[in-house]
This record gives sequence, C-alpha cells and structure tokens, in this order.
Amino acid sequence: MRVAIVSVGDELLTGETVNTNAAWLGRQLRDRGVNVGRVTVIPDDQQEIARVVNEQHAAADAVIVTGGLGPTHDDRTVEGVAAAFGRSVEFHEAAREWIDSISEYAASDLVDGTAVLPTGARQLPNQVGVAPGFVVENCYVLPGVPEEMHQMFEEIAPEFVGEPTKVTVVEIAEPESALLERIEQLRTEFPVSVGSYPGDNVRIRIEGTEESAVEDAARWLRDRVQMPEDR
Repeated sequence: MRVAIVSVGDELLTGETVNTNAAWLGRQLRDRGVNVGRVTVIPDDQQEIARVVNEQHAAADAVIVTGGLGPTHDDRTVEGVAAAFGRSVEFHEAAREWIDSISEYAASDLVDGTAVLPTGARQLPNQVGVAPGFVVENCYVLPGVPEEMHQMFEEIAPEFVGEPTKVTVVEIAEPESALLERIEQLRTEFPVSVGSYPGDNVRIRIEGTEESAVEDAARWLRDRVQMPEDR
C-alpha cells in the first residue's frame, strides 16, 4: 500500500510550526508495513489544496491530509478537498449530533461551519477536540492539532495495511564516500533496500520483507567494514 501525506498550513511553510504530524504518521505507517511515497507541505489555499489532493489521489492508494479543519477564516481544507473530488460542501447532521453529544459543547455553541463537510463524506469523530475529520473516497482528512490527529488516526489505522518489514541499522566508522561500492554490492546481493545517513559514524539502514535476508545482509556488511571501536 502506498500513501501520500499532505500537510496543510501556512505556519508549516514559514517555520513557525514544526511538521511533527508527518513524521509521526510516517512512523505509524511504516510500522504497519505501508509505504509513504510522498510528503507535501502546502499553504491554507483552497485551490492549492484541491490541486495537490487531486494529484496525489490519482497517484497513491490513499491520501492523508492534516491541518486546516475548523470554521475560522484560514481553514480551507474542507472546501479544497471537496473541490478535488468535484463535490460541494454541506451541513453534516451526524457531525453536529456528535459534537452536541460532547458534554463541553452544545449545538448553540458551534461556530458556523464547524459541522460542514464535503457531500457524501464519512465523518471521523473528534474524540479530543471539536472539528470532525472525514473520508472522501481514498482521502482521509485529519486535524492539525497533534493530539487530535493521533487519536483520529488510531481509529482508522486498521484501514492501512501493508507488508511488515524488518529493519536493521549498521554503524560504520568509515567515510560515507568510501562505502559506495560496498553499498551498491549489498543492494545487488540481497533483496533489501539500503539507506545511508552520515554523522559521527555512518548509519546504514537495511530494510526488507524477509527477516533472514535483512540479517544476512547486515552480517555481510559488518564483515566488510570498519566498525566503531566500542562495538
């Protein structure tokens, strides 16, 4: 399963807010064996949201959008996602009833637009906040507030299924440039993917669907490199 993550928010582009949601989702999806093919950060702009969601909807098995939900002037995600699928937006009675059932809120407290969703959307109740999430076709739209997003994703996590992978990291006390040939040979010899991350020691990340292949690849590499002295 291939998933695209779309993070919406002007504050993400200006650096006022760190995009921890995408990192958290990436880890959750990886642990479920799901491949994240792309992460895109876009502004609170209805046309841009519609364009990017439309593109990723066609390219991925599922799209997860975070941020821009709510009734304030800069929340444009509902309208943008609706436009991406050629839908209008409408008052969603089930969403209103859900919000009204939360003890801290009543229907009379709702700001106009709080319970508006794309036509035909499946509501995702917000157990932590107010603004509901929703699903349109293969597009899952979640709040940008991390606590709310985490809870909502956990409710839908079973809908994201892939092939679990085994990961092993080998630290090497050699320059990354000196390892190129051995890394390429590792890719050729074993059915694994290989990532290289420089630092005080170079970290080689080996991942594959066959645990034995990953272990064999890691053993092969350790036998051919200089390991850190404390290992």
